Amino acid sequence: MPLSSRSRGAALAVLSAGTLMIILDGTIVTVALPSIQRDLGFSQSALAWVVNAYLIAFGGLLLLSGRLGDILGRRRILVGGLAAFTAASLACGLADSAGLLIAARFVQGAAGAMVSAVSLGMVIALYPDPAGRGRAMGVYSFVQSAGGVLGLVAGGVLTQAVNWHWIFFVNLPIGAAAALLSLRLLPDDRPSAGSGSPVRDVDAPGALLVTAALMLGVYAIVGTADHGWASARTGAFGAVSLVLLAGFLIRQSRAAQPLMPLRLFRSRLVTGANVVQALMVAGGFGFQFLVTLYLQRVLGYDPLRIGLAIAPTGLVIGVMSLALSARLGARFGERAVLLPSLVLFACGFLLLARVPAGHASYITDILPATLVFGVAFGLAMPALMTLGMSDATPADSGLISGVFNTAQQIGAALGLAVLAALASARTDRLAAAGHSPAASLTGGYHLAFLVAAGLLAAATLAAAVLLKAPVRGTGGADRTGGRGIEGGQGGPEGQDRVSDQDRVSASRGSRRAPGPTDRTAHV
Repeated sequence: MPLSSRSRGAALAVLSAGTLMIILDGTIVTVALPSIQRDLGFSQSALAWVVNAYLIAFGGLLLLSGRLGDILGRRRILVGGLAAFTAASLACGLADSAGLLIAARFVQGAAGAMVSAVSLGMVIALYPDPAGRGRAMGVYSFVQSAGGVLGLVAGGVLTQAVNWHWIFFVNLPIGAAAALLSLRLLPDDRPSAGSGSPVRDVDAPGALLVTAALMLGVYAIVGTADHGWASARTGAFGAVSLVLLAGFLIRQSRAAQPLMPLRLFRSRLVTGANVVQALMVAGGFGFQFLVTLYLQRVLGYDPLRIGLAIAPTGLVIGVMSLALSARLGARFGERAVLLPSLVLFACGFLLLARVPAGHASYITDILPATLVFGVAFGLAMPALMTLGMSDATPADSGLISGVFNTAQQIGAALGLAVLAALASARTDRLAAAGHSPAASLTGGYHLAFLVAAGLLAAATLAAAVLLKAPVRGTGGADRTGGRGIEGGQGGPEGQDRVSDQDRVSASRGSRRAPGPTDRTAHV
């Protein structure tokens, strides 16, 4: 039975709260690392595993979690993930040894993947109408982006006012409430007994291959900070990851019930949105990380002051995501909103590439860039999420959500590793040439900011080429020659698939793009 508007709003709030908890945990730990190292006796190299254990489990299990949501029911996976994340947070807060904390962080990452992989698909299912979906995407993207900024502020406050244990304990009431309210407010979407896709049809070999490939890939990337890109270790793990990924793709092309049907990528919107997102996040993730290092190591800001300095970005993202993105998307189409936002995103990094090597003014040197990033991200992410999920059907929305989140995580890990390596190498060269520590560090950050701007330029080009709206003929026929996400053929089965796709397209609606040509924005 369809939910009322009020019930859908409450369900969206619950999904947002669960997602916020996961996003917060990804950044709130960062500012507490020195205190954790001091209390638990971590070595400098082992300390990185407080973050890496989470990232490896999270990135490796997103795809599998999304598919399990389609098969077992997304609400079931969501509630299980929230419960496991809450329990793991308690273990993290009580940890009295380095090994216990790392193990609990791994469980947190796995549980976080379960929540993140299905949340976006559930939002799509809650809001089938284009206008409501646009507003929901604005709320969801605001939670995703602003949560990272809030994590820095909360981490600084809790660590300095109480102790680092509370950055994990704060998850307990949020997680418990979100799990209980999810059971009460979210519809039970378990497939019926006769709907197919039973548990026994889960592609276990495919699940093992892709999970191992993604985990090893993320492991290789995060290890470059200590071992370098050209090391035998990085090459070996990277090569094994690629071999496993190739095996997974071969398996998917032959399996009777594939974990990830390759037909998904026949959709230009699904493929294009994931490519654009990987490039955008690879560059954009450097903002939070590199600006934090600049404020700390060059300007001498403490953790709380760093969080407050970046906070305007979260506020502006909120205004853009909640108040403007849906309206602009409805008026001009998501692609028309996305392209200028990506250009603006790149301009923000160009502003940062001119920050001074000391005695910087926050008002004139830092604040303009934080505001630009807020506007750009607050408009770009809702538009991109809408495009990326627009061809999702009820049967595969969890999987497409998992793919979208996986592209985000891989892009972030790869981009951060590349930008950090470039900044470090440039800093070392400048220091060897006799420059001051502040000038050397700033020079490294300048190079990373310019490379990030280049990645955003590449994302803009990819969006312009890959996310072109298809021309629709009379009766809604797609004249681009594509078969849609289902890849339907002739005969009754093909007609059923085309009908499913037509229903999804009808639920999205068509919007006329500005200009004299007879095109519609297919989002």
